[in-house]
Amino acid sequence: MNHLAYILIAAMALSMVLFQLNHRYASPMLAILNRWLRWLIFAFGGAYLVSDFDLIHRPYWLLCVVFFLVWFLIETLYNWLAIHALSVSPLPLFPRYSVNQSGDEWPTLPRLLKVREWLRTQGFKQSQALKAEIGGGIYLRASVYQDADAKIRIQVMFLPQANGGVTVCYVLMSQTADGRRFTTDNLYVPFGGFYPENWLVERLPWHRALRKLVARHRARVMRAGSPVEPWSDDPLNDLNSQQSELDRLNTELGFLHPHHEREDLGKITHQGRYRVWKEIWTLDYFGRPTRYE
Repeated sequence: MNHLAYILIAAMALSMVLFQLNHRYASPMLAILNRWLRWLIFAFGGAYLVSDFDLIHRPYWLLCVVFFLVWFLIETLYNWLAIHALSVSPLPLFPRYSVNQSGDEWPTLPRLLKVREWLRTQGFKQSQALKAEIGGGIYLRASVYQDADAKIRIQVMFLPQANGGVTVCYVLMSQTADGRRFTTDNLYVPFGGFYPENWLVERLPWHRALRKLVARHRARVMRAGSPVEPWSDDPLNDLNSQQSELDRLNTELGFLHPHHEREDLGKITHQGRYRVWKEIWTLDYFGRPTRYE
């Protein structure tokens, strides 16, 4: 067995370790690293196997390129089918929230309990606990906090993972006197749609520390040049209003089909599906949302 074989075995072992760590911590960064590692293992490992068994007589570097592209095509097909399945499924793209009265709004994992303690020490108080069903009895849970002046609202979102883990994401919001809404978040789920013109959204999937997101958000608001208005409506009404506005706007701009056509054509248009597909790639492999002009 040559050195390349040992390297491939070590890479596969590392991929398994990263998978187990991500199962425990549900970290988007670990997931990104493991995706790149799996891609390279497939490219170099596939080329090694066909060369070792004398199945294809071509230069090794060329076989690596071919297998690299094959992985791209396979994952592209998988993502496109997943987007199509989402489009024709009954799952809501903009689910409606309700008050969570079950008492399970905050997971008891130590790393997440530290986040709640940090919020308390910084003067943020819980405003509401909410949940939204995303299908099959699976709920997206959110706990909403506000600072003492009610000028910064933090939506702590707990995203269930397919492997059973829970990832926490944050959405920070402030509104100014001139009608602008500043949003800073670290969501890593693809959106691909459109935001209202008065929404100034900055998505930072790589920023996992809430402390840094709060500092970034405050700096953005300070540069706004307009006084920040305290939140007067409760989070439930505001979030559901946001969901309705996003549905309306993305239908008007062609990201979604009109409601009366969705049963036959699905929810997402072909243009919208391409935008989602593109953002899946940029998020899954670079941790950055797609920027559209």
